[in-house]
Amino acid sequence: MTHYLIVGNGVAGTTAAETIRKADSQGRITILTEEDLPYYSRIRLPEYIAGETDEDDLVIKAPDWYKERAIDIRLKAEVAGIDPESKTATLKNGEKISYDKVLLATGSRSFVPPIKGSDLPGVFTLRNVQDARAIKDYAGKCANAVVIGGGVLGLEAGNALIKLGKKVRVVEFMSRLLPRQTDWECSKRLQAILEGMGFSFSLDSKTSAIEGNGRVEKVLLEGGESLDADMVIISAGVRPCKDLAEPVDVACDKAVKVDEHMLTSMADVYAAGDVIEFEGRPYGIWPAASEQGRIAGNNMAGKAQEYGGTPMANTLKVAGVELAAAGELDPDGKLDSAVYETKDVYRKIVFDNGRIVGCVMLGDKTGFFQVTKLIGKDRDFSQFKEQLQSPDFDFKQLTA
Repeated sequence: MTHYLIVGNGVAGTTAAETIRKADSQGRITILTEEDLPYYSRIRLPEYIAGETDEDDLVIKAPDWYKERAIDIRLKAEVAGIDPESKTATLKNGEKISYDKVLLATGSRSFVPPIKGSDLPGVFTLRNVQDARAIKDYAGKCANAVVIGGGVLGLEAGNALIKLGKKVRVVEFMSRLLPRQTDWECSKRLQAILEGMGFSFSLDSKTSAIEGNGRVEKVLLEGGESLDADMVIISAGVRPCKDLAEPVDVACDKAVKVDEHMLTSMADVYAAGDVIEFEGRPYGIWPAASEQGRIAGNNMAGKAQEYGGTPMANTLKVAGVELAAAGELDPDGKLDSAVYETKDVYRKIVFDNGRIVGCVMLGDKTGFFQVTKLIGKDRDFSQFKEQLQSPDFDFKQLTA
């Protein structure tokens, strides 16, 4: 009987476990996670902070789900290291677990820039439910919050704090919000919507220090501006958790390197999700982690399957506002495009010599999935350019 060991209970690890069980009804499956909840929704953590949902509602896979599939999930089981030669994993408490095949699905952790004062009480990141609990508990005694970094999770956290009655200012190094998911017009519209909700922004700004006597009180910007802050949330991106791979010479660059079978440079050591890079490219999006987990699970169970990459398509809700983006967004307007816009909706389809190469949609993502399937296809869609500027365009025409 094969023992499959999975480290991490996010979407990649959970999908892999489910896939393995479908392919191997007899094998032993163990999931190790340092978290104290089974698989849960990270994207709903801001709802939890705002008091709109409780912890039970965050959980996607309840304990019975694992029992029904004979999957042994061990919570609060932090792995200190793996030994690919002896095929063992060692927990922080010293316990050793033998395996036949292991999947590293350890995800990523919040990146904290080297800002003076970032270790003060009242400074947080938001990556897991433990972070959310701490933020929710601390927010009760705060009035002013500063979010360092205008990424999606930072904006969502800021929105949760606004719902709790806090004043929120976002400090963003770039000159506009979400440059990877928007063009200039979309970003400008999104900022206006968020300002209407109560956000304020310091764009083109860099934090020089966080100050306070025993707890955070101020955020200093490089230009000399001082912002009152009872709490700070740092949302400056993430870094892959390579801690288990690098010490045992599993090949890594920015992330853990995998081949098309999600196999690392070590035999029987697989990896999937935010911790990996494939052909030099990290992904860090939910659809990729899910697909990688499925392919890793099949290969671990002996069902050969190859990964060819995942289209970089994002569908998001930013403080409740629908945002979808894929491919080349052409922020500088160098390419041809079809734009439809109203007071509440912005939609742009980008063309290059008639080929659809990207799109961005704000406020309404109707047609997004049809468009993303056509990105990069060697087909001339320029005949649809004028029709795409209509509010009632039938996107099925593109695939007819």
